[in-house]
Amino acid sequence: MANIKSQEKRNRQNHRAYERNKAVRSELKTRSKNAVEAAEAGDAAQAEAMLAEAQRKYDKAVTKGVMHKSTASRRKSRLTAQVRSLLS
Repeated sequence: MANIKSQEKRNRQNHRAYERNKAVRSELKTRSKNAVEAAEAGDAAQAEAMLAEAQRKYDKAVTKGVMHKSTASRRKSRLTAQVRSLLS
């Protein structure tokens, strides 16, 4: 346990950021899953809409500093490939 005042504050800040980032990462997983499920159901229009929404969320996570831009790019690419293969 920290006994320095600045470190106690830093720990509080880190915990708040961790909780915020955890919520964003959870939403990313949900959006990706929704896009895949729509593609599996064969609903092309819905799958495309969900895919676009997931990609927007990945881009937003990068701007917020939740994940690195290369990580987001890789995940967007894999998600797009998966949705496209399921639709074809």
